[in-house]
Amino acid sequence: MAPRSEEYSHSFLSILLVDDNKLGLLARRSILEELGYQIATANDAQEALELFAKSSFDLVITDYKMPRMNGVELIRRLKEVNSSIQVILISGFVDTLGLTEENTGSDAVIQKSANEVQQLVRAVARVLRRRTPKKPAGSAGKAAALKAKRKGVSW
Repeated sequence: MAPRSEEYSHSFLSILLVDDNKLGLLARRSILEELGYQIATANDAQEALELFAKSSFDLVITDYKMPRMNGVELIRRLKEVNSSIQVILISGFVDTLGLTEENTGSDAVIQKSANEVQQLVRAVARVLRRRTPKKPAGSAGKAAALKAKRKGVSW
């Protein structure tokens, strides 16, 4: 049976999954492998840093709460090595701790819940689709306003 086109397109994209919960790690791995991604796993942040130093990844998906080093610290350390790495943070404490993309350095934050699988699949697709560096907030809007002003258009 030939692979579906979306599976084939993902087959060259590699994801590093990081979680100290082995069941969560296996479940996410199974889902993402079924979608055609190449998956590597790490059981803690230190193992993730070692794998990251040895291999190239398109995306890192990490849990927040892990022993010795949490997901936000891991993201900071990963970005020191490769500032353009895309990262998704998953946590059961998103609302409690006020975790956002801005205060974690991640490209997406997902709340662990009954909807986690759908949110994860969408977030992975969205983050990998925009694999270009983020522009500073408001720069596109300011540029458009300046251009319009020069042409005599007012909003």
